Amino acid sequence: MTSPAAALAALRPRLPSPLTEVADDRFTRRGVRLLLKRDDLIHPELPGNKWRKLEPNLLAAAEAGRRTLLTFGGAYSNHLRATAAAGRLLGFRTIGVVRGEELAGRPLNPSLARCAADGMELRFIDRATYRRKAEPEVLAALVPEDCLVIPEGGSNAAAARGCTALGRELRGAAEVVAVACGTGGTLAGLAAGLAADQRAIGFPVLKGGFLGAEVERLQRAAFGGRRGNWRLEERFHCGGYARTSPELEEFSREFGELHDIGLERLYVAKALYGVTTLLREGAFAPGTSVAVVVTGAADYYSSSR
Repeated sequence: MTSPAAALAALRPRLPSPLTEVADDRFTRRGVRLLLKRDDLIHPELPGNKWRKLEPNLLAAAEAGRRTLLTFGGAYSNHLRATAAAGRLLGFRTIGVVRGEELAGRPLNPSLARCAADGMELRFIDRATYRRKAEPEVLAALVPEDCLVIPEGGSNAAAARGCTALGRELRGAAEVVAVACGTGGTLAGLAAGLAADQRAIGFPVLKGGFLGAEVERLQRAAFGGRRGNWRLEERFHCGGYARTSPELEEFSREFGELHDIGLERLYVAKALYGVTTLLREGAFAPGTSVAVVVTGAADYYSSSR
């Protein structure tokens, strides 16, 4: 019988992911190197931090003999889509609890349609109940036997530990590492995996100012306390999740044309736009190398919206 680790390895993830230098005049004029950590190239159906966060949870489920994965997300959740794809590829039953019971009677959008095509059972619940999804009585009504629950966005202690590999892959490569943040698991693990002389900057894509406490909570759960040198830049969410701005759109278009790369707008573009703004503000001394993690592929995300 194939082991869980062997089954994951059979998917042939591209690890470590490529690290490429980008020749950008805005950076070179200031003596700063810009590098892209291409996690979007890890796997075509489980790209970027989706692979790094799901892998340890999939291993835990398989080793515990659990063949069902239940997780949560909104109508356009890329985490739901990645979990559904993982289930199809590895033989897990998947259940997606979707925020908004009013969606149950409507045609599925492209993202949820892809989840369903990959075999995910979709359960739509009202928004008030969804906000209480972590409470034991709510979970008890949702979770079948033989099931592993993965939180919204895939961020838990296992995911944070899985993302330490990202930090280790970047040791010695750059003084500063930047990453877009949704639920905080990638930043929690990345910062823990970096060397002591490196620092991480997280760019939240949601407004609300809650993410710092969540990253600390994840690090306590995964490592027993705060790890690494990290901070958040809260100015670049463009109004919240799935929101953009004319400035972000123009930056993304110009960067993509200049460097022949499609920028995923909801996460990656916000981090790159933030880093470029910090550069203009003088945040990076000459001689600094800055690596930006490309956490998702433009075509993967855009095709689900």
